[in-house]
Amino acid sequence: MKSILEAIENNADTKAFAALQIPDSYRAAVVRKDEQEMFAGVASADKDPRKSTHIQEVATPEIAPDEALIAVMASSINFNTVWSSIFEPISTFSALTRLARESEWAKRHDLPYHIMGSDASGVVLRVGSAVRNWKPGDRITVHCNHVDDQDPSSHNDSMLGSNQRIWGYETNFGGLADLSVVKANQLMPKPEHLSWEEAAVNALCNSTSYRMLVSPNGAHMKQGDVVLIWGATGGIGAYATQYVLNGGGIPIGVVSSADKAEILRGMGVEAIIDRRAGNYQFWKDETTHDEKEWKRFGGDIRALVGEDPDIVFEHPGRSTFAASMYVAKKGGTVATCAATSGYMMEFDNRYFWMRLKKLVGSHFANYREAWEANRLIQKGMIHPVLSQVFDLNQTGDAAYQVHKNMHEGKIGVLCMAPREGMGINNPEFREKVGEKNLRHFRRS
Repeated sequence: MKSILEAIENNADTKAFAALQIPDSYRAAVVRKDEQEMFAGVASADKDPRKSTHIQEVATPEIAPDEALIAVMASSINFNTVWSSIFEPISTFSALTRLARESEWAKRHDLPYHIMGSDASGVVLRVGSAVRNWKPGDRITVHCNHVDDQDPSSHNDSMLGSNQRIWGYETNFGGLADLSVVKANQLMPKPEHLSWEEAAVNALCNSTSYRMLVSPNGAHMKQGDVVLIWGATGGIGAYATQYVLNGGGIPIGVVSSADKAEILRGMGVEAIIDRRAGNYQFWKDETTHDEKEWKRFGGDIRALVGEDPDIVFEHPGRSTFAASMYVAKKGGTVATCAATSGYMMEFDNRYFWMRLKKLVGSHFANYREAWEANRLIQKGMIHPVLSQVFDLNQTGDAAYQVHKNMHEGKIGVLCMAPREGMGINNPEFREKVGEKNLRHFRRS
């Protein structure tokens, strides 16, 4: 690995990268198949990623003709990393088994371990024989839409592909490792003004927020739209907040503390709801909603902005979904992409059907959407929301923080990068963008 790192630090050319010897094994953060029942009978909140996440040497796989082998400088923690580590809602090993049935190349993914991670920034080391647009030495970020481009169902919107998967969650060889294998159509240029860890935290969450709000495949936000954003300082919420501000919308950020509210104010958000201070109790008990609390929540929204939300950016799931559906404006849209508090949704259909609302299911982004979202990062119009940085050896600790909602923004993970702050190739543009904009979420 030393020679690879030296080539990266010295900005070696394509020929030099192509001549590098690829190691037979590498370090990776994994969960193990023989431990997938370790949390049986344990409540979700009590499942501990630190117990299931292991750092071990794994064999370097051969790459398929449409793939690239990359040196991963940095990665990040997503909620799907947590789900992999606690084997919930299902073990990801079942997805790897299904993938293995599709082709000879796919059989590589069915292993007794699963390398996690759905984000990465790094450098291309090798490309398959069918790869045209990328070469060894290219500095890249990786988006996580793993799709078969020979499947006709993928060519209108690849997220509708019959075998679409999320890399590093429903596939093996993810980004929480020193090396990784990705399809060539997952690669995007690394923003030159960002460090490795800053570049690594964007692709999944930024692209997800772009599709949910901006794309015609999502809510198709327009200027003046009032947008209620749950978890507005979390991973996807922090990008959503930026899109609403940049797009001429009116964000209402929902957070869980005064400190998180202060982060939003620093970003320019004026309408903020501290849900803990408001002590909203949308459920009377495990099975009974409290409609009075929906109404109180809606009243607080109108007190802030004078109207109901045109769009609700929904991802907590069960705990908030019924309230989200209630407070959305007549004819408004609820866009949902996750269910971090539970995936069995319930809501009062009268407030949906009789008020002509729309419910949009959204899941990551297609290549075009991810590329456009990355372009906005490159242009300094959308910024990373990096809050903390861990080392690869601390992946379990980092996932634990996300599981317990102890974080803001995104948690970065250094893989091959030996320290923070490396990889900045355009300091002049970085100065123009401003360190303040790049560090809204950083903990001192």
